[in-house]
Amino acid sequence: MLKDLLTAAPPVLAVAERFAAEEMAPNAAAWERERRYPRDAFARAAAAGLCGLFVPREAGGLDISCQERIALWEVMARADFGFTFSLVVHTAFAAAIARNGSAAQRDRYVPAMMSGDCLGAFLLTEKQSGSDAAGILTRAVQDGADWRIDGAKTWVTNAASADLLHVYAQTDPEAGWRGIAAFLVQADDPGVIREEPYFMLGGHSMGVGGFRFDGAKVPADRMLFPPGEGFKAALGGITIARIVVPAMCAGMLQAAVDQATAALTGRRAFGRDLADFQGLQWRLADVATDLHAIRCMAADAARRVDAGEDAQIAAAHVKKFAPARALEGLAACMQMMGADGLKQDNPLPRHLAAAKLAQYMDGSSEIQNRVLARHLLGRG
Repeated sequence: MLKDLLTAAPPVLAVAERFAAEEMAPNAAAWERERRYPRDAFARAAAAGLCGLFVPREAGGLDISCQERIALWEVMARADFGFTFSLVVHTAFAAAIARNGSAAQRDRYVPAMMSGDCLGAFLLTEKQSGSDAAGILTRAVQDGADWRIDGAKTWVTNAASADLLHVYAQTDPEAGWRGIAAFLVQADDPGVIREEPYFMLGGHSMGVGGFRFDGAKVPADRMLFPPGEGFKAALGGITIARIVVPAMCAGMLQAAVDQATAALTGRRAFGRDLADFQGLQWRLADVATDLHAIRCMAADAARRVDAGEDAQIAAAHVKKFAPARALEGLAACMQMMGADGLKQDNPLPRHLAAAKLAQYMDGSSEIQNRVLARHLLGRG
């Protein structure tokens, strides 16, 4: 079991560091260049024990804290943001089934997800509603002992290869968010149609794409969250993601600071070391300050989660702040490296594209402003 593996091996953070160095860093450029979802690397991540990190210990997992999660994902995102987020989605889904599923659901899916034999995906976003999670139109209607699902989902991480889908659907439009339920849908169920993965600016190792549901029949015993609980579960997962994504931005920004520092100390211009130019020194210091701020904000939000406090506002603050600062900081570090910063064998262009993607993920920057403004004005 996972706990036995990691008791005999180095601590989990060291396992993640080694996996990132040996499996992700040498291959990430090729994944992006080929626009390829690396399912083979996913299997190796499972073999390393990285697919059951949040599953309860009684189910064979490690149940690590939110503070431990952000440290782990930051380390891995230094190598590749996309594949790291793929693991984030899968591991969170496995934990959701282990904690909230029936005994039959847990027995059927959790061991296979922890072993990497079953890859999971989270299906909430729809084209017409975007970040408005309460506005989904995918319908689930009772059909005898089953549910019939019709609709479409977009921007699904792991869509390229997912086996098990965490599908949110509206069971009663008049009930609004209270009618939203969540179902466990198998990608090979009749009526489930996998669409081609998206060709994006970057982040192809996330395997992002969409699914359509044309009268897909799902047995009643595959409902994971009933109406009234589905929307709450989705929001809880989104809050965690709004803390995790900034931590991953910190990982990319740390990689940029490391590369820029090496470039400044290893090159000369106009008879002087680049590191002696005050303008470059100060710009590097500004990036380091932003990096420190992201880490502090993410740590505060994660601490609130671990303490059982409401972390929604802290998560919105850091989710708004981190991608923007990472995007600017990565561009600055690339500029410090000169034209070498543009080369495809350099990870910083990949990170730059990922930082832009991060501005949209789990609620755009504008959505975070809406959350924060409503809180400040006492409007929910």
